[in-house]
Amino acid sequence: MAVKVYERILQLFEAEGINTIFGIPDPNFVHMFVAAEKRGWNVVTPHHELAAGFMAEGYARMNGTPALCIATLGPGIANTAGAMMCAKVENSPVIFIGGQRARVTEQRVRRGRIQFVKQAPLFENSVKYSASIEYADQTDEIIRHALRMCQSGTPGPCYIEYPSHIIQQDLDVPEAVSPEAYRLVKPGADAGMVAKAAELIRAAKDPILLVGHAVQCVRGGEQVKALAEVMGCPVIQTSGGTAFIPGLEDRTFPYLFSSVGNEIVKQSDLVVAIGTELGEPMHYGKGHHWKTGNDKRKWIYIELDPAAIGQNRSFDVPLVGDLRTVVPQLTEALKDTPRQTAPDMSRWIAAEQKRLDDLAADAKNKKTESGKVHTASWVVEATKAFPENGIHVRDGGGSVIFTWTYLQSKPHDVIWNQNFGHLGTGLPYAIGASVAEGGKRPVLFTTSDSAFLFHIGELEVAARLNLPIVTVVAVDFQWGLEVGVYKRTFGHGKSTEPGVHWSKNVRFDKIAEGLGCVGVYVDKEEDIGPAITRAFESGKPTVIHVPVDPSANHGGNENKDTPNYEEFRTWYAEGTQ
Repeated sequence: MAVKVYERILQLFEAEGINTIFGIPDPNFVHMFVAAEKRGWNVVTPHHELAAGFMAEGYARMNGTPALCIATLGPGIANTAGAMMCAKVENSPVIFIGGQRARVTEQRVRRGRIQFVKQAPLFENSVKYSASIEYADQTDEIIRHALRMCQSGTPGPCYIEYPSHIIQQDLDVPEAVSPEAYRLVKPGADAGMVAKAAELIRAAKDPILLVGHAVQCVRGGEQVKALAEVMGCPVIQTSGGTAFIPGLEDRTFPYLFSSVGNEIVKQSDLVVAIGTELGEPMHYGKGHHWKTGNDKRKWIYIELDPAAIGQNRSFDVPLVGDLRTVVPQLTEALKDTPRQTAPDMSRWIAAEQKRLDDLAADAKNKKTESGKVHTASWVVEATKAFPENGIHVRDGGGSVIFTWTYLQSKPHDVIWNQNFGHLGTGLPYAIGASVAEGGKRPVLFTTSDSAFLFHIGELEVAARLNLPIVTVVAVDFQWGLEVGVYKRTFGHGKSTEPGVHWSKNVRFDKIAEGLGCVGVYVDKEEDIGPAITRAFESGKPTVIHVPVDPSANHGGNENKDTPNYEEFRTWYAEGTQ
């Protein structure tokens, strides 16, 4: 069967369940975009290629498959570089396809060539696999290898470039085959190792499940729920895996920012770690709150990448394989000897609820000299209004740290940029996530003003696609955490704080209206929740501008810092753990 190369590319991605393109069409790819639309694909075109990469990452996290981002040669693909690096550090399987000049042009010794740079070497350290298609008949093998690499071991991005004359050539190909023909699909763990893990679980007095963000990204919540039930144990969230599995909301506790969660960690004698790298924010599973009992605690580690075993800590039983297969294997091994629910479960649940209630009351009692909303109240009121079945997207610095402490909702899907710490990802993430869900689920996006400005132009995309995204912006007209750094470094009133304050005339509600969304201005904490509810009821993309107190938000106060800031600083281990 003869097809054009660009049609074959679409066929290969369709075999993996991918039917969305993020990117800006250019002469190299216009034929592909037209063909994709005819085949029923979603074609999502942002206003900046960097945002396209972040949208693709948000889509991958929600769809449970790789995602596809396309950019033109030269400046277009250069603009995606930050998204490649982010996907690498965040372990997101995004495939970036870039245009390129013909190979004969690349190999010439010339100066002054138009829109040309050797691209592949620029990205090699930011992706798991980088390739250039030199002949049409390489299409299948290279794209399949990219699909193989981005989902094998630790997931991550790949880069492929196509010279324009190649992508429009004819290609004789067979029908696209299923992924099982060219890569391992959801491999299971060794049966003997599963049996050893089951023995440890049966022998444990206080086992816990430690759940990371990969569980959400591969849509493995149901499998983990079944294991938690047969183990009768609490679930501890990693700082990156803050989504709550449906049915396990009450017995799930955050690590580090919850005293209850930390108590459970210290008491545990066995950890089943799933979907986490056990990196710095988790103190490698041996430092900080893990120190108590560390010499006796047993570890079972479910991990797809065999190279990760033993890197950050040793394990008693490593189970190498896809968690969607391995977790059911372990559940099956335990089903005939289910454990009783942990005896302290009711007390833990009550204590955690009291913590949340106390935080809400604490936020309500916080008053600011300026009379503006305190960031704690901003979080409480916004997250109390979180819609049923919603997706929570987060962005920013100080506002995100406040959210860890004062969060009042238990969302089943959370997207934010933990590992790389890349500001400005939030709005593209929200759009990509909403596209992946067909615009059917409400998205609450909480962000700070500085982070929101990175890609604020993508509000037009939300308006164009009429996505149910409600953005609540904490506005203090400054880089909040950076102001705090000045104050902690030089003392209060002893520095001019250059570069961290900006115009106080910006109105995000007005910008939203200008880009086709609804804009709302709210300056009282009691009005935040009702404004969010009305926005979701309208079904229209909405931006809610909330002025917050600058001194409360920057974390450099003389008597009170950003909540849990000292705990947050323990993430930066600098080799001490």
